[in-house]
Amino acid sequence: MLDAALLIDSEPVAATAGATFDRIDPVSRAVATRASAASVDDAAHAANVAARAFPAWSGTPPGQRRALLNRAADILLERTADFAEAVIAETGGTRGWADFNCTIAASILRDAAAMTTQITGETIPADRPGSLAMSVRQPCDVVFSMAPWNAPVVLSTRAVAMPLACGNTVVLKGSELCPRTHGLIGEVLVAAGLPAGAINVIHSSPENAEDVVEAVIAHPAVRRVTFTGSTRIGRLIAQKAARHLKRCLLELGGKAPMIVLADAEIDAAVDAAVFGAFFHQGQICMSTERVIVEDGVADAFVSRFARRANAIVASDPRDPDCVLGAMITEQAAYRVKGLIDDAVLKGAQLVTGGRQDGVFIDPVILDHVTPAMRIYSEEAFGPVAAIIRVNDVDEAVTIANDTEYGLAASVFSRDITRALEIARRIESGICHINSATIHDEPQMPFGGVKASGYGRFGGKAGIDEFTELRWITIQNGPVTYPI
Repeated sequence: MLDAALLIDSEPVAATAGATFDRIDPVSRAVATRASAASVDDAAHAANVAARAFPAWSGTPPGQRRALLNRAADILLERTADFAEAVIAETGGTRGWADFNCTIAASILRDAAAMTTQITGETIPADRPGSLAMSVRQPCDVVFSMAPWNAPVVLSTRAVAMPLACGNTVVLKGSELCPRTHGLIGEVLVAAGLPAGAINVIHSSPENAEDVVEAVIAHPAVRRVTFTGSTRIGRLIAQKAARHLKRCLLELGGKAPMIVLADAEIDAAVDAAVFGAFFHQGQICMSTERVIVEDGVADAFVSRFARRANAIVASDPRDPDCVLGAMITEQAAYRVKGLIDDAVLKGAQLVTGGRQDGVFIDPVILDHVTPAMRIYSEEAFGPVAAIIRVNDVDEAVTIANDTEYGLAASVFSRDITRALEIARRIESGICHINSATIHDEPQMPFGGVKASGYGRFGGKAGIDEFTELRWITIQNGPVTYPI
């Protein structure tokens, strides 16, 4: 059994009165982690500590912050085995998925390190004679970040790296579904030399989560709120932040479309669909949930896609040969199976898959999906690809946009000019031409539109999110005032 203490002022501490909660291994059903369950007072204390640490950390030179974040990237990679142990036990992900998470997370830390010297301003022509006017960016203060379970190392690292690079201090609330994994991020940063209080990690029991979140958002030193997770919870976070006039960055759900045009390279599109729909059991916000195919190539595409999907079987993530692991909970698996059954009942063709055994679901391809089916509009967040056949490009774009979500998308065509025009018409924050809907690079502006949230992680876009833009003037001559 793993353990996850609170991390406050660089020290592991127990919650008030020793309160704990258990995270159950989705595969073995044993207790994976026993975690400290923060009270509202514990959460407020973490924010107080972060506020106390802010003046010193925000005043550190960028080179010092850069070196520390690069050192953290090295330590994270050195501890890949520890992260893998936690990811497998807490989330049912595979060893390959854990290794992938650590590699990307290290890149996120290195990119944030590079951004420490890119926090710049500008001089602005002033109408007043003798006035030097400038815009400058400064750290905000305390950032409250909430990370999800599905890409636990990547998304918790992303939640803290750029805020720290910009000179802010952070309170990270880990997910109740992977407290040990998220706690390791704090340990890595402390080991890298981050000063006491600059990073604080809290956990809460599911029944106390709302009160803990409310307390930290309301704290006067907290100036930014970030949340990655479901659209349902994201709306609640936005409402809480709005009540306290706190700017927030939300990266929420998705229903990514992949458009396959008649002139597409079919094998390349199939490769992207297999990866996009089934990687990490489809539990990625960018997962390919809708494959929109022109009629002329639909039969050939579905045949090749099915052949590839049939070769993948969900199994125990502790098996070194496992490609597809477990769903996060049995409840999640039953929900996905319900979407599949609903689609078949309403006329969809089950091309392949459909086996659901506890937390395991084999890859599923549903053909001839229509708007009458729940799978058409609801985020599945499971290893299910819905095939929607269309007559032409305009119909493909219409269906791609027929969703409340707008995070990732992709278009496959040999005609790049036409594909680029289609990409511009798709309502999404991200669109890839001739590659999978799942793709992330830390220097890119990552985020969505519509119900997929607002704000952007990554690169210079992240600097805007985690700094205050100020106007400062220096008057070098006399000023005449009206009174």
